[in-house]
Amino acid sequence: MLTGMAHTLGIVAENVPKNATESTLYDLMNKYKFDLGFGFHHSMHEIMTSFSITFSLFLLFTAIMNAYLLKSDLPKNVMKGIIIINLIAYIICFITMTILTFLPPIICSGMILLMLMFSYFTVSKVA
Repeated sequence: MLTGMAHTLGIVAENVPKNATESTLYDLMNKYKFDLGFGFHHSMHEIMTSFSITFSLFLLFTAIMNAYLLKSDLPKNVMKGIIIINLIAYIICFITMTILTFLPPIICSGMILLMLMFSYFTVSKVA
């Protein structure tokens, strides 16, 4: 939940270019529109914003869903299966973040992955 909220704040934060090269890059990312076919013309900034919103929704959805399911008093084997599904999704997420992003998302997705692994191994010990 915290990672999803932090990522949402990062979407609305204004980035200011620090030099002429960054200024040129920001200008191109915001103003140059790719012809994506079928009448779709979007800038790289718009495309990246859509990815960021999707990632935030993914994080918030899984956090809310898992909180609800934990309170639902499900049998241990069902909860373990849900954790496995989460693990698969977040392993893919972590690998993607490690290859394509920078330190904060790598750390955050790694912490989520560690907590899910911890949950998987401790769910059977819960009475």
